[in-house]
Amino acid sequence: MDTYSQSSVFNRLAAGLLAATSLSVLAIPAQAGTNSPVRWNSGGAVWTTSSNDFETFLSTGETNLDRALDQGIDRSGWSADEIQQGMTKTYDVDVIDVTRFLYSDDGVVFLKNQTKSYFPYWKMTDTAVQGLRAAIIADSADGSISSQGIMANLPVAFRLADTCSTYDGSQNVCADGKCQGDAQCTSLLSWYVFLPACVQANQLAPRWIYGGKTTGQTSSNDLSSYSSSPIRGLW
Repeated sequence: MDTYSQSSVFNRLAAGLLAATSLSVLAIPAQAGTNSPVRWNSGGAVWTTSSNDFETFLSTGETNLDRALDQGIDRSGWSADEIQQGMTKTYDVDVIDVTRFLYSDDGVVFLKNQTKSYFPYWKMTDTAVQGLRAAIIADSADGSISSQGIMANLPVAFRLADTCSTYDGSQNVCADGKCQGDAQCTSLLSWYVFLPACVQANQLAPRWIYGGKTTGQTSSNDLSSYSSSPIRGLW
């Protein structure tokens, strides 16, 4: 086996082990690929958009008359075509660098910030960091990530909570200076569009001899120093 193949196998094994570590703390039966990636929770009402509905939309552009998905698109600040293109766009990453970031102190802050109103349906914010981290790492194992891939790897059902004064249904879209208007900068589907680019921009560069100075890290929500600006290429 050549060096590249050995490295690829190691990366996949490491990603699997670290994703499993995140899953183990969810304290409920879980596996990647939940059938309920978004349960729109407004007050006492819950409307579920299934993984099949999202797959249909992302492959064909059709929403199957899913009222909640239609509303999510309408309130995203983007057209349906833009959401479809944005969520299927892929970004090159290194699973070890992504994992290093997501387990760092800055990475935990990032994950907490990115699960403001969107988190596991049952355990909510108690397992939000672990759930989102597991999905991102699992999708990174093949060297690329996308919004569609992260969603497909969510280990449990997630809800978007808009419950009176507790949660307001808005997300911290990690796109300072890139999103325009309240909808683009707070909606769930816009958040999904920008998430993989933010992960790519924040992944940590390799450390020399485990523990040397890390280079190439940006702050959790600031993409201004990322020279290739992956978000700009979409629109």
